[in-house]
Amino acid sequence: MAKVCILGGGFIGRFYAESLCGRRSKDSVTVVFSRSESSAVRFANDYSVLHYFTDMEAAISHSEADIIVIALPNFQHEEAINLCVKHKKAVLCTKPLGRNAEEALRMMTTCEEAGIFTGYLEDLCYTPKFLKSLESVKNGAIGRVLWAKSRETHPGPHSDWFWDLNLAGGGAILDMGCHCIEISRSFIGKDIKPVEVMCWADTQVKPIDAEDHAIGLVKYENGAIGQFEVSWTFRGGMDLRDEIMGTEGTIWLNSWLRTGFEMFTSGEAGNYVVEKAESSSGWQFPVGDEAHELGYPNMFIDMFDAFENQTAPSETFYDGYVVNSIIDAAYKSAKTKQWEPVNLPIWRGQTGLSKPSVFKEYDQEHWFIKDEILPNGDKKVILKKKVSGEIVEIEILKS
Repeated sequence: MAKVCILGGGFIGRFYAESLCGRRSKDSVTVVFSRSESSAVRFANDYSVLHYFTDMEAAISHSEADIIVIALPNFQHEEAINLCVKHKKAVLCTKPLGRNAEEALRMMTTCEEAGIFTGYLEDLCYTPKFLKSLESVKNGAIGRVLWAKSRETHPGPHSDWFWDLNLAGGGAILDMGCHCIEISRSFIGKDIKPVEVMCWADTQVKPIDAEDHAIGLVKYENGAIGQFEVSWTFRGGMDLRDEIMGTEGTIWLNSWLRTGFEMFTSGEAGNYVVEKAESSSGWQFPVGDEAHELGYPNMFIDMFDAFENQTAPSETFYDGYVVNSIIDAAYKSAKTKQWEPVNLPIWRGQTGLSKPSVFKEYDQEHWFIKDEILPNGDKKVILKKKVSGEIVEIEILKS
């Protein structure tokens, strides 16, 4: 059983509380901290939390807090983590780990040197669709992964600090690209080194200093490409989609907006429908169990099981640091308009990899390109001559 202290009584803290209460049937939220006393009181009442504080250190050091869950704005992550280290408390931190890679690396090494348990709360790497598709990829269902694309777009975040470049550390790339980058890393292989990034970013709609729209490519040492698409300018709700292409197959995932649940309403009731819905009338696309579909219960099961067994969870502070490093390169590329290297002073994966050969032998004289069954049942094979390089085709007649 874990006694949990949640730092943050707002939007994400409530999602965490909904997921924690009763999911493993043995964990409990015992302490909550909020910068606002009214928010702390309301949270405590809503989730039957016995102890609430507006003093962060008092909450973290409380005897009823075994694990600290950080659901705070980006600019407060390092302060909270340093207090967890001071009081030797296990800590789970929401995404992104830091506002930049330097901050993330500092937090990771501080915790490792103190020997405390940590976990990176990257919920979209725990959704039911993601977990099942990742298992298929690991089992070889689509062969070697060549390209992994992840998209998250919506009309923009829910709190003021997100829109402040200094407090948040970035815009849509930092807010949502962290999800997309880690999703692609997982499919390509988290031990495969990201080497460089090309990114376009712009402020197209919102009167802010940060970017509200961006597209990026992340090149990996084995030749695979990760792609992220993020936007705070997308109208119509929240769109979460992933595509994974391999040598032997393809996976398409749609985690939000088109989930098989559609509803028309006049809007008379004016109630909440689903996260980031822009209207409560017309055709709506609800989600049956939002916390479950966003991966929160699976995430906390993994975290607390790892804590009890003293093993590493699937998502660690190290993962958060790598993601922050890729994001730093993306921001630099957006300014220079060039491929920029990913700076990883600490790398714990494979090294010295190269792109696999594209040559597959058909016979002693030819390399294989592709084959295809024609409408009449004949088979056409496209080949390349080894010596001359000439592209040729042969037809195998239907028997």
